[in-house]
Amino acid sequence: MLMLALAAAMATPTPKPTATPGPQTQRALAEYKTADGAMANQWRITNAFMKGKDALDHSRGGGFGYSAALLESQRAWIRYRDTACAVEGGVHAGDVRQALIVAQCKTALTNARRLQLKGLMASE
Repeated sequence: MLMLALAAAMATPTPKPTATPGPQTQRALAEYKTADGAMANQWRITNAFMKGKDALDHSRGGGFGYSAALLESQRAWIRYRDTACAVEGGVHAGDVRQALIVAQCKTALTNARRLQLKGLMASE
């Protein structure tokens, strides 16, 4: 019985310790956090602009619904960003670079989205 328990313990792989993100990954995560904050701020500004457009629309049926459309598009974009970056990082699954690749991907897409949101106010 003891031999079976010992054999089972030896056959069970020891889990690898979770790697602590290196300095490059920590910087990438900080850059993503900054980019996400800037994009969230731009979203609030753009959403206020869209609410203003909605308030000016007195057509029958309440008009287009700019703010609601913006919210729906933002939710869809977040799903896209997270999924696209998971796929990009998945190429490095199990590698210490995975978190770095995901953070860099999210930063790039988030910065592009911030500019896109800003551009929506200029398309008058």
